[in-house]
Amino acid sequence: MPRIKMPSSSPSLDMTPMVDLAFLLVTFFMLTASVRVNEPVVVDIPSSISEKLLPDNVMMISIDVDGRAFFNISNPQVRIKILERMGTQYKIDFTENEKKRFAGMTSFGVPIANLKEYILMDDVARAKVKSPGIPMDTTGLNNQLRDWIAFGQIIELTREKEEQTKAKNLGRPFKNEPLRYAIKADAAAKYISVKQVIDVFKKLKIYRFNLITSLEQEN
Repeated sequence: MPRIKMPSSSPSLDMTPMVDLAFLLVTFFMLTASVRVNEPVVVDIPSSISEKLLPDNVMMISIDVDGRAFFNISNPQVRIKILERMGTQYKIDFTENEKKRFAGMTSFGVPIANLKEYILMDDVARAKVKSPGIPMDTTGLNNQLRDWIAFGQIIELTREKEEQTKAKNLGRPFKNEPLRYAIKADAAAKYISVKQVIDVFKKLKIYRFNLITSLEQEN
């Protein structure tokens, strides 16, 4: 009796679920990833065993190995208001476009007279600039760093009071993360450069600030 030959068929694999999963993962990473903005200076910070994290609302003064000072504050709206106050102080008119671009920038280290040009540069051109640092003359004749810090302090305190009053009028609890001050100094920077920034803090009655370090690995 002849053997019955069964029809043969090649196996198939449905890739639809895998493709769907791949697109879901790509979408997730696109929505959750944050763009890393290049810093104008590289600071090799010292290490320590502290595990305290830097808060979200922070004003940071960076000092590189050459003692140059760089300023940054995390709140974009506060950044704009500080820029406006600095423009009034030094008689420089910043346009709305320049204010918007400045709000999205990271730290900077140029004198106020060169800031308009610096703001209007694209990221590639800005990365090639050798920033001279923000002037912090100890004699007080041209201590622009003090003015940046002072205006930031005033504007942040005003914002906090306004938010507190608004919460009280609406009958809701007041929640606010106070502005923290931080110094991010290169491990090889001279102590005198760090002391200059600390002296500015003291003159503005800022006695609590963080020193940024990297986490030291345990042996």
